[in-house]
Amino acid sequence: MSKSFAPPILDFSPFYGDDSAAKAKLVDQIRECCLYNGFFQITNHRVPLDLQKRVMKCAQRFFELPLDEKLSIDKNKTTFNRGYELLRSQMLEVGTGPELKEGLYIGEEIPLDHPYYLQQKLNSGPNQWPASVSDAEEFRKTSMEYYHAVMELAKDILGILALTLHVESDYFQPLTEGAVATMRYLHYPAQPKDQDEKLNRGIGAHTDFGCVTLLLQDEVDGLQVLDVASGEWLDVQPVPGAYVINLGDLFMRMANDKYKSNIHRVINKSGRERYSIPFFFSGNPDYLCECLPNCREDSEPAKYPPITVEDMVKGAYKDSYGRAEKYKLEMKMKEDRKLEMGPASTAVGA
Repeated sequence: MSKSFAPPILDFSPFYGDDSAAKAKLVDQIRECCLYNGFFQITNHRVPLDLQKRVMKCAQRFFELPLDEKLSIDKNKTTFNRGYELLRSQMLEVGTGPELKEGLYIGEEIPLDHPYYLQQKLNSGPNQWPASVSDAEEFRKTSMEYYHAVMELAKDILGILALTLHVESDYFQPLTEGAVATMRYLHYPAQPKDQDEKLNRGIGAHTDFGCVTLLLQDEVDGLQVLDVASGEWLDVQPVPGAYVINLGDLFMRMANDKYKSNIHRVINKSGRERYSIPFFFSGNPDYLCECLPNCREDSEPAKYPPITVEDMVKGAYKDSYGRAEKYKLEMKMKEDRKLEMGPASTAVGA
């Protein structure tokens, strides 16, 4: 590809149909995207538009709650990333401030007697549900209905990714069986247009940790994808009903860097609140990620040693949240020093 472009919008329906030529064209288009920057958008998938609208309303209803009610399900009360995440909790881009977003983490319901919970597997445990949200039972049911619908779509995405690698569409079945995925309701508050965007990123420039991400946006833009070839940041305009699909670091690793996990960020300059719902598919936590078929020549070594899904994603979580905590500590120490020096500085000046 010789020029920069926003992630193309692809009709995904041939994946489900009997038109072999249309399906082959779709496979070729997705392969080209994976080789270029790992981003594309899809329409005509199997997640109903009505369900998308209902789940987006769930997100809005949750974030309208008072802060103390949201904090009643603080995810720090768990060890497996379920529940509410406060503004400025994560920092994905070095040199920026912690991020101007708040979230609610939701996953498969893992009971306390489940082997994943007992073995403290990646992001595995029961969800924390807000008791005070309006129509709480509908909120829970809609959230889980949507979660399961997008999980099935993620499996379809992995099926077509397998075809781009010239293997059967069920190649990733061991990865998808017992898979772990995290859905986030995200809220980006409106911010003044004259604020320093480097210190007030909605999400700093980063690549995703896992295998594949499926993002549902509301009508407010803000997502930008780096076009590495030109160095431009490309705006990803929201398309009603569409999903923005991107590969994560784990998939790029398995693809021996042939397929790309690309840098992206969110800067909410709209002057409006923004909502989005990313679905981060990691995979079976015990799945051993190795170099995929047809991703290296016979004489070319694999660039990375095997690693489990769990080890890869947990390490990335630790880095990003640790970075935010370190930043906050450094800022606090600077403020403390200013307070300590203030009276002395005034006396010297006098």
